[in-house]
Parts: sequence; C-alpha cells; structure tokens
Amino acid sequence: MRALRRSLIASVALLPGSALAQEAVSLSEISVVATTPVGAAGSGAGRLAAPAGETVAVPRLRGGEQPLYKIPSTVETVTAADLDIDRGTFNAVATLARRTPGLNLSDSQGNANRVDVTYRGFTASPVQGVPQGLAVYQNGVRINEAFGDVVNFDLIPPIAIQRIDVVTGNPVFGLNALGGAVNIQMKNGFTWQGTEITALGGSDGRIAGSLQYGKMIGPWSFYFAGDGLNDRGWRFQSPSTIGRIYSDLGYRTPDSEFHLIGQFARTFFGAAAATPVDFTHVDERAIFTYPQTTTQQVGTLQVTGRVDISPTWDLAGNAYFRRYSNQYVDGNDGDFENCSSRSSFRGRLCFEDDGFSPAAGQSQLDFRNQFLILGRGVNAPGIPFTGGVPYGTLDVTKTEATGYGGSLQAANRDRVFDHGNSFVVGGSIDVADYSFKSSSTLGVINPDLSVTTDPNNPFYGTIPGLGTQQIRTAGALGIAPSQVIGSNLYMGLYASDTFDVTDRLSLTAGARLNFARITTQDLTGFSPDVTGTHYFTKVNPVAGLTYRFTPELSLYGGYSESNRAPTPLELACANPDRPCLLPNSLVADPPLKQVTAQTYEVGFRGAVPNFYEGGLLSYKLGAFRTDLTNDIIQLATPGNAARGYYVNVPATRRQGIEVAAEYTRGDLSLYANYALIDATYRFNGTLSSPNNPLSDDGAITVTPGNKVPLVPEHQIKAGFDYLLLPGWRLGMNVQAFSSSYYRGDDSNLNRKLPAYYVLNLNTSYQVNKNLEVFGLITNLTNNRYANFGTFFEPGLVANRYPVTDVRTTTLAQPLSIYGGIRYVFDAEVVPAPVEPLVRKF
Repeated sequence: MRALRRSLIASVALLPGSALAQEAVSLSEISVVATTPVGAAGSGAGRLAAPAGETVAVPRLRGGEQPLYKIPSTVETVTAADLDIDRGTFNAVATLARRTPGLNLSDSQGNANRVDVTYRGFTASPVQGVPQGLAVYQNGVRINEAFGDVVNFDLIPPIAIQRIDVVTGNPVFGLNALGGAVNIQMKNGFTWQGTEITALGGSDGRIAGSLQYGKMIGPWSFYFAGDGLNDRGWRFQSPSTIGRIYSDLGYRTPDSEFHLIGQFARTFFGAAAATPVDFTHVDERAIFTYPQTTTQQVGTLQVTGRVDISPTWDLAGNAYFRRYSNQYVDGNDGDFENCSSRSSFRGRLCFEDDGFSPAAGQSQLDFRNQFLILGRGVNAPGIPFTGGVPYGTLDVTKTEATGYGGSLQAANRDRVFDHGNSFVVGGSIDVADYSFKSSSTLGVINPDLSVTTDPNNPFYGTIPGLGTQQIRTAGALGIAPSQVIGSNLYMGLYASDTFDVTDRLSLTAGARLNFARITTQDLTGFSPDVTGTHYFTKVNPVAGLTYRFTPELSLYGGYSESNRAPTPLELACANPDRPCLLPNSLVADPPLKQVTAQTYEVGFRGAVPNFYEGGLLSYKLGAFRTDLTNDIIQLATPGNAARGYYVNVPATRRQGIEVAAEYTRGDLSLYANYALIDATYRFNGTLSSPNNPLSDDGAITVTPGNKVPLVPEHQIKAGFDYLLLPGWRLGMNVQAFSSSYYRGDDSNLNRKLPAYYVLNLNTSYQVNKNLEVFGLITNLTNNRYANFGTFFEPGLVANRYPVTDVRTTTLAQPLSIYGGIRYVFDAEVVPAPVEPLVRKF
C-alpha cells in the first residue's frame, strides 16, 4: 500500500501545493514541476516509485505546471519523506544538503540552523553581508528579506513542508535567481489529515517536539503545525531556542481552490561566529568574544487561490503581508588607541584609523582627530585613555521590515495548429518598508572573552569616569550609531510558452521584465550620502527545448538570463574609504551596478521501470555554465575584518557537471550523485584582503581562473534506506567534499580548508499502527572538519591570550545522537484527483 501511495505523487505548483506526507518517493521522468512562481493549488507532489504490476496515475496538470520531460532546465526535489528521515535535526537545510547534487553548506555561525546554502556556487544565507544569489519562495511568496536579501530557513517549520524544489534556468522566478530558485511548498488539510505528535531529545541537551493536525470537512480543510526546540549547543555560549507555528484554512470546489495561511516564528541563537584556530586547538568547543546572539521573528498572513475560468484557462494568484524583525548583539574587540601626540586630545581615547585616508583637503591630524571617542553627548570632552585596558564594544543592530504584495497568473492549454501548447502570463509586485538601527557601546573584554559594559566590572576601576559610554565620533566610520529607513519596490511581468512541435519535441520560450526601486534615507546626519533612490530594470529571456527519445530517456537544453539588483545594505556600503562594521552600520555609497547572469544547460534524464526486481531506476546527466557580469562581492578593510564594503567585479563564472541516480522499490531506496562545481573569477584585478597573510600590504591580485572561496570543486553524496524486518527500517548516508579556499583568499595563495566527509545513520521501528520509535546519529565517525574559514588580525586578545595563526574556522558539529517517538491518531494521506491511468509498469 505504501508503494501504491507513492505512485500517485506527480505534480507541484507554487501556490499551496500538496504531496503525500510521510511517503518515500523517487524522481522520475513523469514527475511534474512548476515553471512559474504562481501555480495551481491542490496538485499532488514529489517523486514516483512503483513496483512491477502497479499502475502510475498522473494528476491533471493546471496552470504553469509541466511534465518534467518538457522542462529545459534542472529540477531537484526534496519531499516530506526525505525531511522525515532527518527529523531529529529539526532542519530542512540538512536534508537539502544530504540529497541535492551541487549543494554544500558553509557554517559561518557555528549553528547548524543558520548556515549558508550554496548551490552551484550561488549562496542563500541568513547572514547580512553575504551576497545572495538564490531566490527563495514559500507558497509562491518571495522570502528573501527586504534589507539584505537574507534567507532564514530556520523560521520555517520542517514538519509543515510538503516538498522543496530547486529550479534553475528560469527567469520567471524574478530577482536574485542567478543560480536558481528554491521553491518551498507547504502542506494543507486537503493533502494531510489526522493528528501526529512527535517528541525527541538527544545530544547537547536537545529537547524538541512537534504537532501537526489536518482535517477535511466537505469543501473545507484545516491544517495546523507547530514545533519547538531548545538546546545548549555543542560550543560554549551557543544555545538555540526555536518556536514556529503554521496554519492553513482551505476551501475548494470542482473548479476552484482558496487558502488562508498564517505563520509565526521566533528563534534565538548564541555564539554566531567563527573561532581562531589557536583557540580550537586547545578546546574544540571554544568561541571568540561574546555575546554574539541573534533574535528574530516573523509573522505572515497570506491568501492564495486558483479558479478554472474555462476548460483550458485558469487564473491563480496570491496576496501576502509579512512582518520581520532581527536583533543582533555582538561583543567585539574595540580597536582603540591613544589619540595623536600632536593633537590637543592626547591622552584621550581614539578609534584606530589605520588603513583609511583623509578626505580631499583634510590634514592627517584633523583626520585622526575625527576618530575621537566623545562619550555621552556631542559636547563630551572625550574619554581618558588608559594603557593596558582590553577595550571592546558591544554592537547592537536591529532590522525591521514590513512587506506586502502579490502575484497574478493566467494559464492556457488550448491546442495551437492542432499541437499541444501551454501558455502562461503573469505579474508580481513586492513592496517593503524597512528600518535599520545600529549602535556601539564602549566596554571591556573580560578574561572569559565576554564583552561587558557594567561600570561595576573590576576593569572599570582603571578607567576614570568611564561608566557606560555610547560611542560617537565626528565622522561615520561604521561604528557610529546609524539609523536608516527605506523602501523597496520590486515589480515583474512575465510570459512563457511551451509548444509541442511533435509528440516528442517541445520548445519553450519566454521572458520576464524586472523593475526595482530602492530608496534609503539616513536619519542620523552621520552619513547623508546614504540618502538616495536607485532604479534597476532588465528584461530576462529564456529559451530551450526538450526531446523525448523514449519514455525512459529525454534530452533537455536551454538558455536563460537573470539579474540581481543590489540590496539596500550593499548600496549603502560601497565606499572603501568609509566602510561598514558589517552588518552593523551604513555609510556613503558610490553606485553599484546590478548583476546579470547568462546560463546554459544541457543534459539527459529519465527513468527505467522494472530495472531490477520490479524497482524503478531514475537518473540524470547534465552540464551547466553561468557567466556573471558585475558580480557583487564583499571585501574587508584594513585594521578590522568585520569592517567591509561591496564592489562590482567585471566577471565571474560557475560551471560544472552533475550526475545522479536513484533506485527505489517497496523495501529499498538508494541514491548516489556527483557534482563538479568550477566557480572562478574571470578578470584581472586587485582586491582588498588585509588579513590575508600572503597579501601585498593588504592587497591581493586576482587573475582569470582563480577559484571562488568556500565552493568545493568535487561533491559526492550517497545513501540508502532499507526495510530490514517488518516495521524496522535502517538508513545511512554519506557526503564528501573536496577542499576549498578560505574566504578572503580570492587569489588562491594559502592552504585550503581540507577535504572532508560526514556519515549519518537513521533508523525507525513501527511498534504498531500508531506508534513509531526513531533514532538519528549525525557525524557518525565524529569527523572534526570545518566547512567555513576566513582570516583575521592576530595579536594579544584581551591583553592576555596571544593569537598567532590568522585562520579562523567553524568546526562542524561532533557526533550527535537523537531519539524520539511519533504517535499518530488516525493519520491519513489524501491524494489529489487524478486523470485516467496513463501507463503500467
């Protein structure tokens, strides 16, 4: 019966999609994927697997959906069943990394819930300051946040996810889809019914639980999911607290479907930074200065719908309101010194200004004096300098954004000249108002590397009259308080058509017009140049073809373009002479250009039924190249790697090959894939990398062919899941990655981060029809590796800890064990309506 349920899974759309929950499925050539960011609701989802003698049925296709064999680009899929294997992690990103060819993680935060996701060398990151190259959608709504395009997967409850599709080569997905789009479909009451409770615990004091409930009454449905997690983290001072709820109220008739969706989440994470390797050699759990905490929350209200206007026309759309806030508290080394001896401020505290240049007409002495720490109030005489004090700062940033918008799409499937044809036309509008505040408070670094501003701290006794001082400077260096407000307006119009030249050959062509208006306004007076309005416009075409040699073999190939407008953060932080304390403050901005990308893809894919003992073998072999013009990268400035700025570089390239295969039958599922990702710079130039030990006075030279940091060239993934005994399943998976360069080593001069692998084990036992016991072991071999590294300025930390190695890394989480139970009350999975049977395996 389980295999028969899988066989019904076959389509997906970007509006509230549907899939068969808890079922293992396999991607085949008759799977259906969305080609537009607005699609029909209520379709089935996922991968297909059916043993010999069973029948595969395909749901009717509506809206922008297309059979996979007609899509001229790559589609990678993770289903609810895949996520279920990793349920102990409470982390959808872990499943993406485990299954998707060409996708790797970089853990700059020291927390598996907040990692950079890099696909084909393009990144979706929760960290402000990381240039973003992937567009991410949830139920058809773009969830790249307004201020820095960051993506917070930790705000989405994995238990409520129906499936995740990674789609490439389709500009219809709008801004930021340079490397592709990640499309997240959530469950609803039409596709999942019953009640399920999960409780688990494990390593690092983890306690977690989840609840999901689905009900259908006549034309109405209701779905609710909530989860929570708390643990102390495997590193010092690195707890995690997560709370998330998701709900969906649905209504449908034979020719329409509507959903009202609500979501709220709040997360808290500590110790979000890499650690000097000198520290981790002493204790792998070590961190650097702290606190480094991130607190964020989001609330979303969304309405989606689809109406069949006629037998061949349908209309789909969504509207949403989204409120997001993020607060980051970061204890840092202060970089303070005695003011210039030639100045009347000798004996007062000044900010270290090494590496910066005076403005035109400004004397060096006047320039140094502008870094005087004034203390409370603009008329303060300055703070006395005391030698030997480990000065620090407690930096606080707060970002808030209110977004709203929607999209509307019409789709037609009338035959043209008696040939099959699928036409889609639509548009979207996204508006967001945001505010950004930052401030730095003068403090000291304690022996345990905590940064405090408590006047009762013993260190304060050596600093006459200090108290808790707010840092204010005469200039705007990026440590001064900042307050910026602004708004984004993103609009798009698109059309796409797939024409069946023959029963085997299909041609796809289309385009999208993107328009972006970004407005920023400085409210402090420190950085008047931040105030401004920027406009970006581009038309992105797409063209491709597919040819189906046999039901088991298809060819695809395509060309597409995409673009990314600079974010408000990047626009306001593009001047190397006035850098930002990332992600803390904003300064003046020479104009940045938008990034444009040209992508070429070609490959074969298909599925072979009855390959061995009635199983299904699905496979693919593909190659791609994406050439970027005016790519945006982040550079560090001398004196403090935390201060940085953004620049356009002339050209970069991501290219590679991907090979994947998967075999499934009733009791066994196994997969293996390999990806070669060649991410390189394609220009000659000089970049700033002040802490790179092999730089020339802080500068490095980049030449065509230099590798982009933190992108492993070779990636291998494999795994299996096997029914050992009735009710008892056992699975294992491995991921292996080649070496990559440290961030800041764009010239490829230093040693690399070593190659690594990670092995995971999962098991479950069905005690009875309601109760299941499960377990998960991550990093089974306790491999001590790092997938993120950068450079920093060595020296005497807190005037007591000598640091000589310039490398700083984030070690991976050690061997961790989780176990739990899941209890189901009358759970039932309901497939979508299906068309007549189309094939027997």
